[in-house]
Amino acid sequence: MENDILRRASAEFFGTFWLTFGGCGAAVLSAAFPELGIGFLGVSFAFGLTVLTMAYAVGHISGGHFNPAVTLGLWSAGRCANKHVAPYIAAQIIGAIGGATALYLIASGKADWVPGGFASNGYGELSPGKFSMGSAFLIEFLATFFFLFIIIGTTSKGAASGFAGIPIGFALVLIHLISIPVTNTSVNPARSTGPALFAGGEYIAQLWMFWLAPILGAIAAGALAKWLYDPAGISETIVVEERVV
Repeated sequence: MENDILRRASAEFFGTFWLTFGGCGAAVLSAAFPELGIGFLGVSFAFGLTVLTMAYAVGHISGGHFNPAVTLGLWSAGRCANKHVAPYIAAQIIGAIGGATALYLIASGKADWVPGGFASNGYGELSPGKFSMGSAFLIEFLATFFFLFIIIGTTSKGAASGFAGIPIGFALVLIHLISIPVTNTSVNPARSTGPALFAGGEYIAQLWMFWLAPILGAIAAGALAKWLYDPAGISETIVVEERVV
């Protein structure tokens, strides 16, 4: 049993490390690179591709959450066992901090590099478009709500679950295309925490928003899923997940 939890937590660690390193790395290293910058579109695809690739790499081990809000949303839908919640979230936070640390070590190797916001999330003066706290809270809540709605729907009984990583990855691309100007896009408390530790100051002071709004949105989506989707299908999915490894 302990080995099973360790394997699952390890999968969540590596998945969240890759998401933070790859997505935030695209923002920090490549978004505005002289003449070849990938911009918002490239960063959006980078985040989506991290989830898509890791969903197929380790999703069969842990379910491929890579996000505390996803874990809690699936838990509220009856799709994540109680015993997995704390280990998953701990592994996700450690993975995000590890990914941000690796990115910082690489980025700081450039002589004239200034960390700035370091791909952190923010509202008000820290918002890329100077959007208010209310706007930031609402978009993070709604974006995470629909992210979980898509995750639960595409992995429920009757869906083509073997291909679920594709719509889930593209959902994250779309979410970033919508919300980067507002908050720099979180929908993931772990992803927000890693970079904020290096950006410091006000970014850490605003971190509460990027825990509260995504978690509330995810739990709301999970609660809706219990009513909307076939309860028998949800129960069967739990059994399948528990027998994966």
